[in-house]
Amino acid sequence: MPDKPSLRSLTKITQEAMSEVNKVILDRLQSDVALIPQLAGHLISAGGKRLRPMLCIAASMAINKNNVAPPKSALYLAASVEFIHNATLLHDDVIDSSDQRRGNKTANAIWGNEASVLVGDFLFARAFELMVETNDIWILEKLSAASAQITEGEVKQMSMLGQPDSPISDYFSVIKGKTGVLFAAAAQTGSKVGNGGDELNSCFHQYGLALGNAFQIMDDALDYGASTKQIGKDLGDDFAEMKITLPIILAWQDSNNTERDFWLRTLKQGNQTEADFDKACSIINKYNCIERSLDYAEAEANKAIEAISNIPNIELREALVETARFAALRDN
Repeated sequence: MPDKPSLRSLTKITQEAMSEVNKVILDRLQSDVALIPQLAGHLISAGGKRLRPMLCIAASMAINKNNVAPPKSALYLAASVEFIHNATLLHDDVIDSSDQRRGNKTANAIWGNEASVLVGDFLFARAFELMVETNDIWILEKLSAASAQITEGEVKQMSMLGQPDSPISDYFSVIKGKTGVLFAAAAQTGSKVGNGGDELNSCFHQYGLALGNAFQIMDDALDYGASTKQIGKDLGDDFAEMKITLPIILAWQDSNNTERDFWLRTLKQGNQTEADFDKACSIINKYNCIERSLDYAEAEANKAIEAISNIPNIELREALVETARFAALRDN
């Protein structure tokens, strides 16, 4: 039986550069205000896959066939992408009143909402400083646009709360904004600083967008089909917060009138009991909504794989193919 897809190949190719990226991150976290590096460091040191900056580094190496070290500007760019991502996490945890992230207590649970929001703003500011240091206005434009689209995606998700009858197209609009566009911008701008041409930059944009979509679909599916240990957050958070994700939309479409009354009570009215999450999972399983969600994730992964089918660096291409398959099959 072949090994399950993983990030090992991509991690190996990018590990030397990512060591330098981590040095940039630690350096730019410094502040005379002690709480800032303390709070931000709590989130960043908690781990995570660092997939966005790794993707940025990988794309910057794609034009070379021998995995030549990326330019220094790619290190700044990768650190910038990681700061943007972590800034959004700090803000999201405040909005969602989350108390667990990556298996640890959230910053807002430890230091409070105000501090978390302000340190998130600090990370955004640091991200833009790093973008400027790449000396490329095109990169600044792409990452600025992505930052705006992330906010738009989060706002659209808020507007869908409690609406299980939302169309799948609205869901894809949300995940593109909150997840896909930063993956896409990381890959596209990484390719640009690595001297990729317009065609290669476009291929990486498509790859990142589809990869991010697959990643988010899986994340949403895992909330109804995993364990708290697997996903590093409280299982059922999305249900408790009345978020409308793909498993819910698919379940709503197939539910009978009694089941739709359940969805309206728990998600539209917010009237939930302790037994309701298990009931929600039961309906979702009845209509195979997890498996069907995984089919959507696999389709996005296949789009990603097709997008980078012609990049020059064969070893890197194979690692990116495995990364796409990992995104659609992961269990954490």
